[in-house]
Amino acid sequence: MPELALLIFLMSAVTYLPRLLPVLLLSRRSLPEAIERWLSYVPVAVLAALLAPTIFAPSGMLKFSLSENPALWVSIPVFAIAFLTRNLMITVLSGVILSALLNYFL
Repeated sequence: MPELALLIFLMSAVTYLPRLLPVLLLSRRSLPEAIERWLSYVPVAVLAALLAPTIFAPSGMLKFSLSENPALWVSIPVFAIAFLTRNLMITVLSGVILSALLNYFL
């Protein structure tokens, strides 16, 4: 039982420290503008890396037909809405509505 508690503690430390250390070390410093600009693209890159496999290959293979991969076809207008509005709530609502409509009519 003490080994389990130690394991849980060490696993939580390994998970938490990489998030905490940059905040502690960089919170009182200003980064160069080029680094701040580069870091601003990280969330978009991570989101794209998470979404791309789901959108383009939901079953592990590329599917482009509407019946086999409706997420691909719903994502096209949703990306356009996101780009034009830059509003997360409108983007999410439009994605939900378009997905529901596509599922209703298929």
